[in-house]
Amino acid sequence: MANVNTDLTEEDAADLQFPKDSTSQIPTTSTLVNVSDKNVILGYCSNCYSEIVLRYIYCEMCKINICLECFSKGAEFGKHNNNHDYRVLTTNFLLFDNSDWTAEEELRLLDSLISYGNWSLVALDFPNRTLNEIKEHYEYFYLDKNGNKNLPSYDKDLGLPEIVVPYRFRLTDSEDPPRYSSNTIGYQSLAGYNPARGDFENEYDKSAEDLLSSLETVDTSDPLYETLTDIQCSVVQSYNNRLQERQRRKTIIAQHGLLVFRKTVSWLHRYDATITRSVYEKFMRFMHLCEPTKFEMILEGLHRAGELKIKIQRLIQLRKLGITTLDEGRMYLKLQEMHEEKKKQLKLFRNNPQFNWKNSKNANMEIFPKFSKKRSSFVPLDIIGMPGYDDLSEKERDMCSTVRLVPVTYLELKQILISENSKMGHVKLQTARRLLKIDVNKTRKLFDFLVTEGYISKPE
Repeated sequence: MANVNTDLTEEDAADLQFPKDSTSQIPTTSTLVNVSDKNVILGYCSNCYSEIVLRYIYCEMCKINICLECFSKGAEFGKHNNNHDYRVLTTNFLLFDNSDWTAEEELRLLDSLISYGNWSLVALDFPNRTLNEIKEHYEYFYLDKNGNKNLPSYDKDLGLPEIVVPYRFRLTDSEDPPRYSSNTIGYQSLAGYNPARGDFENEYDKSAEDLLSSLETVDTSDPLYETLTDIQCSVVQSYNNRLQERQRRKTIIAQHGLLVFRKTVSWLHRYDATITRSVYEKFMRFMHLCEPTKFEMILEGLHRAGELKIKIQRLIQLRKLGITTLDEGRMYLKLQEMHEEKKKQLKLFRNNPQFNWKNSKNANMEIFPKFSKKRSSFVPLDIIGMPGYDDLSEKERDMCSTVRLVPVTYLELKQILISENSKMGHVKLQTARRLLKIDVNKTRKLFDFLVTEGYISKPE
């Protein structure tokens, strides 16, 4: 079928079991790759374009690769004839020095990494090798470029994002506050706390000392001496218990940084959008049950969960718009931002009297026909992630966004009208305007929406 290479016997060429001894000069073509001072021919079959694995044929005249199946069928294509001189090559050889990995295993490793991108799945393709062995081999020969200096390099000092600590507690929050001068704003903000003495002007349970004021010395000759002494010891023990409770409360105030009330309130305001005020105010009751770091870890954990929930809600909203990839989402948000910016610029341009043709000298000339002025519509409000968003139905969310009502405000107004409807049996539009005291247009849209959805009813 083909001219047998002079270095091979006729039996070897027929069975294709023994590659030719690579003593002759290997051709220099574009399919040649030099790895560890070895010339390796890689690629695909030039006829059927199947990937070359294990043994394959190399045409000496056309400088192309041919798989065994095409070679056995005597395939002829292009300038290649089945009587050209050829050589039998194989991928079953050690590719890198100081390595027991064959070229076939190297190809399988790279294909698995591209397909899976997960070391656990890649290890399934190598049942005879451990996971650590596969990782070390890839890092040493590919990442560290010990296999070939021509391999692409990578930046080892990657700018990884900073790990978000789930709490922001600082030791300075639990230290004694500064000693302000009396009659100053700083001194007043400490709520009567005196750092020099470590107590308050009005202590907790300030009447505790009254227990000891009525105690008198008991005469040892009194027949009830032991009984009276036990009673007095019980009174003293009760006083000590009340002092311990007072000290416990002082410790909690100092450890949680509650001496400066404004600072505590401003710290909690950062959770308004995620945890919401009603929730974190309830959590403040448990401050005395745990350490400051653990309490802040609880709030920060809820805060991170709230942020994640908001991001998920935004992704759901993008998915409803037909956006299926992150790149499309980023493009949409960028275009939306540009659109809003252009609308602001257009509004400023129209409001500039310099570019208003009506104010020009020839304003009395009828250049353009007169059109009736259309009422400007509301720009939809982005309510995703706002407090109360999860309590709304899909229709209520659309209504709040269109009418520009914050979800919490909508829920309060809705409850007012529902209560009025329960009391009177119906609600008039005029009554709704008197009760809600908001923009009349918003009141009308809210009123019509609640009537349509069946929350309230009109008078017959």
